[in-house]
Amino acid sequence: MKVLVLYGTTDGQTRKVARFASDLLVHQGHSVELLCASDAEGLAIARFDAVIAAGSVHAGHYQADLIEVLKKEAAAVSKVPNLFVSVSLTAAGDDIDDWAGLQSCVDRFAADTGWTPQQVAHVAGALRFGQYDFFRYWAMRWIAREKGETVDPDGEKEYTDWASLKQVLTDWVEKVALAR
Repeated sequence: MKVLVLYGTTDGQTRKVARFASDLLVHQGHSVELLCASDAEGLAIARFDAVIAAGSVHAGHYQADLIEVLKKEAAAVSKVPNLFVSVSLTAAGDDIDDWAGLQSCVDRFAADTGWTPQQVAHVAGALRFGQYDFFRYWAMRWIAREKGETVDPDGEKEYTDWASLKQVLTDWVEKVALAR
């Protein structure tokens, strides 16, 4: 199966998640194209048997370049098996209100792109203090403190559950293969 793994990233964690998905699928014997949405000019979805799109939530929104690509390609992506991997710090927690807000972000993303993913996988992201500007640095420290998280303000903290992501991807590929 030929799979497109399309992603948008802000601080690099979604790129890492997309690369993990790509490597896993290649290891399982699939042909994969890993593509950053900012480099997707001239993309032809018809070349692929399935699509995984990945983006991360920042201030309630996903990356603009990912939205633009999927807006242009919504009809084509809808014709093949597809999965949306939503990366966020919210996915690391269990606050019901936060998860409702995350669902609202996914719903707004679907409305903005005109694409309703067949499946959504929520994946926890990472704190990368070394990559933040002054205001975001302090905002992320405040959010972490409000959530009771102990973090190194000069380091990074990764929340991604790689084993869980591997299982989600493996299950999705098996379901796609059975449907073919």
